[in-house]
Amino acid sequence: MKKKWLIAAVVSGMAVTGSAGVYAGAKLEQIKAYLNHSIGVVVDGTPYWMKDGNGKTLTPITYNGLTYLPIRSVAGALDVPIVYDAANYKVRIGTGANVVTPPATTNPGNSDGGTPVISTMRPENMPQDFPIPADAVIATTLDTEVDGLKKAAFSYSSQESLETMGFVYGEYARIKRLENASQVVSATTLNITGRLGGINPLSITGSVSTTRPGYYNYTVTWSEAE
Repeated sequence: MKKKWLIAAVVSGMAVTGSAGVYAGAKLEQIKAYLNHSIGVVVDGTPYWMKDGNGKTLTPITYNGLTYLPIRSVAGALDVPIVYDAANYKVRIGTGANVVTPPATTNPGNSDGGTPVISTMRPENMPQDFPIPADAVIATTLDTEVDGLKKAAFSYSSQESLETMGFVYGEYARIKRLENASQVVSATTLNITGRLGGINPLSITGSVSTTRPGYYNYTVTWSEAE
């Protein structure tokens, strides 16, 4: 009970790292903050080093007199469940954090044999922290699984510009260590390719919609490495 109260009390002063929660709806605002190397974290009298999903040590951030800690690391230190709800752009902490609402499909095929599952929802096989803008209208989704390897592809339209999404996906690629990377981002073109974590192939392309003024079309493909 004490742990849950502590999480609730300090959550407003924390930042989510290594997760699409940073990019929810692509409503980004640039700020000037500082990595504060002078602050350490002690849990139950024992020094605790905060880590990201790749094992890299994280440093507290100070901004406007407040210190921000990565919420996933703090939740882990206090043994409180946490999950990013990508469908609703929410970080869920404590009770209910392990409840996941599966996306509906319009054609629930048999993915075990390689038969594609096609829908207009977020693909099930896509990493759940992959950022999709809040106004995205997903046109097609393709989930497959062949020889135990999952693959996903989908396309969507959004009013978020190519430059905005290029920044969002560029940061995602940086956090997830996109290797063998190629990135081209402009007002008319978006093309990012490489291997997430040096392993899983990822391709993101974007273009200006020719049928809907003010909209942009995006296509994403991802797969587990063979």
